[in-house]
Amino acid sequence: MPDDIKKYLFDLNNADFLSVFDEFSDGVIVSDPNGIIVYYNDAMSRIDELNREDVILRSVTEVYDLTPDNSVILQCIAKRIPIIDQPNFYRTHMGKFANTVHSVFPVFNKQQMVGAICFVRDYNMLVNTIAAMPVPDQNARFNDSAITFDSIIGEDPVFKDAIRSARMASQTPSPVMLFGETGTGKELFARAIHNHSARNNQKFTPVNCAAIPENLLEGILFGTSKGAFTGSVNKAGLFERTSKGTIFLDEVNSMPVGLQAKILRIVQENKVRRVGALKETEIDLKIISSINRDPRITIAEGTLRSDLFYRLGVVFIHIVPLRQRLGDLDILVAHFIRKHNILLSKQVRSISDNVLELFRIYNWPGNVRELEHVIEGAMNIVGDGNTIRMNHLQSHFSNWSIRSRSNEAAPAPAFMHTPAQNFQPPEASPAPEVPQPDLKKQEADNEKEILTRVMARHGGNISQSAKALGISRQLLYYKIKKFKIDRSQFS
Repeated sequence: MPDDIKKYLFDLNNADFLSVFDEFSDGVIVSDPNGIIVYYNDAMSRIDELNREDVILRSVTEVYDLTPDNSVILQCIAKRIPIIDQPNFYRTHMGKFANTVHSVFPVFNKQQMVGAICFVRDYNMLVNTIAAMPVPDQNARFNDSAITFDSIIGEDPVFKDAIRSARMASQTPSPVMLFGETGTGKELFARAIHNHSARNNQKFTPVNCAAIPENLLEGILFGTSKGAFTGSVNKAGLFERTSKGTIFLDEVNSMPVGLQAKILRIVQENKVRRVGALKETEIDLKIISSINRDPRITIAEGTLRSDLFYRLGVVFIHIVPLRQRLGDLDILVAHFIRKHNILLSKQVRSISDNVLELFRIYNWPGNVRELEHVIEGAMNIVGDGNTIRMNHLQSHFSNWSIRSRSNEAAPAPAFMHTPAQNFQPPEASPAPEVPQPDLKKQEADNEKEILTRVMARHGGNISQSAKALGISRQLLYYKIKKFKIDRSQFS
């Protein structure tokens, strides 16, 4: 080999490539062979809404709500092969959702793998950079600030009543509580309320209370004061940083009860005190919260303080599950096909009659979010076809018969069918009404039996069992603890 080429290769091997990645418009993550993040560029920080210092030297599964089975970085490390243009919808442990495309490459030094490098492109950025695509108002379609009540798809009368209530509530400073199952669109409602309010030019901060570890949640929300604990620094929490804007506390019923009392004080006094500090800071917030279970039950079980419910539920809006508004299936399917035709550069026009019939009898435990994921998954493998057919649904409906009827939710309480503005919160005393003990025990026994059967089928694997049940991993962990299920019996 000529000396000048040897010199070039030597210089190339010793070049500082990371400084180049600093300027990338795409997100870049570099991890070691154990999945520990050692590099994280500014673009990735913007996508995840996380600070570099909170990510570096932490494992992929600490930063993201992922497992070795569904993390593309960990899959690349395990298989030692590249993963190219992998669509990925994920959530950070701070509660931020991201819809992205990942390309991950193993990095070798001679024959030894020394880590992986992951390039991440945000779908929003894709839409904004493909300027030649003839799509009108394409930025508005994927810009959170452009989400309005007109963006919420549905013609069901009860669902439209919820939209009307939310629209009116957006014009007042009063707290709003959204009640709906996982996947019904609570964050979409929250963003529409913010964007329709006088605060629409200020910050909107979503916080997934179920996804953040209990020991970190207080510091994240309230902030920290230097010296409060080992390594603590002066840092504003989300309440302070969002002042003048809107904060969305998603699944507030999963928040520790002790922390709920501190949230109540903020709502009442509009002041926040950082952890370890003496001084209070005034804040001005529109607070939107959500719960995913019947408030009467959560109050009776002690997982939601009744006084916090009264304060956060000044305006109470129930978002009905998809199974109760199946008349909206046609327009929802058409909407998601249009959306993912743009994102995936497809030409899909419809779904087959057999698929539509299956959609109509399926119970949709994951609601509208699950429907979108089914459509997106099918469109990834439809090829050049223009119709989604049964063979494009992959394995999503392999256990649909169990999930569609056996696991069907109990009939909704009567208050769910009343207009949102007429809802009367439960009285603190006497205790809120709960189902009769014998009926409640029978329902609990049935639910435990289904959980046990599904977990046994999957050898106790949490990710696989949660997917088969159509619920989140966090909810499955909660139910395992609730029903005192011993996972060791499945291994």
